Amino acid sequence: MSLVLLPGFMLDAGLWDDMAPLLAPLGPIHHGDLFRDETLEGMARRVLEAAPARFVLVGFSMGGFVAREVARMAPGRVRALVLIATSARGDSASQRARRHAVAGRPADSAFRGMSRTAIARGLHPSRAGDAALVDRLRGMGDRLGGEVFLRHTLLPRPAFDDRLGEIACPTLVIAAAQDALRSLAEAEELRDGIPGASLRVIEGSGHMLPVEMPVELARLILDFVAQAET
Repeated sequence: MSLVLLPGFMLDAGLWDDMAPLLAPLGPIHHGDLFRDETLEGMARRVLEAAPARFVLVGFSMGGFVAREVARMAPGRVRALVLIATSARGDSASQRARRHAVAGRPADSAFRGMSRTAIARGLHPSRAGDAALVDRLRGMGDRLGGEVFLRHTLLPRPAFDDRLGEIACPTLVIAAAQDALRSLAEAEELRDGIPGASLRVIEGSGHMLPVEMPVELARLILDFVAQAET
């Protein structure tokens, strides 16, 4: 069995560092490339081109948007799907306007990395002041740089709620109880829209589940895959 992991907005493979040893029993781990394409479909095609013939797919946040596309485009290749802290909702007009405003800054305005304030908003309040954790997350954005920041910021995020029924593989939706960026209602919409999907909620975590609660998150994934394979 192989595992394909998809990170979120301005995050790279380092997002999964704490979880990789815990997920090792599932088999080889592959990291999807979400850094060179300007649409969800383009990202999904690139993931499929590099992925094994059959695999378990895990998508976090923005990576969950891509994971939905992968599962829809290649239902025969995805053995099981895990969607973490993500949504089927598209951007509102105001969200699109904010994204374009950020991306439309003067060309000579150099990318200075993700702000610590923005990163802290994605963490549980008890971890928002953890400078080492904030620096770790900020470092991923620094490695990716300004071009990827623009691609991720301008990435079209259309609503997917009317297509959830096209996902045919066993699916687990995981939400964080104290997620300030994605609501429990959004997780419930995914569960209710994907045939046979289940939902688990992790207490004591903000949006950044893979780094805030890696042990708990890995345990849910391992248990789910074991059940899906029986």
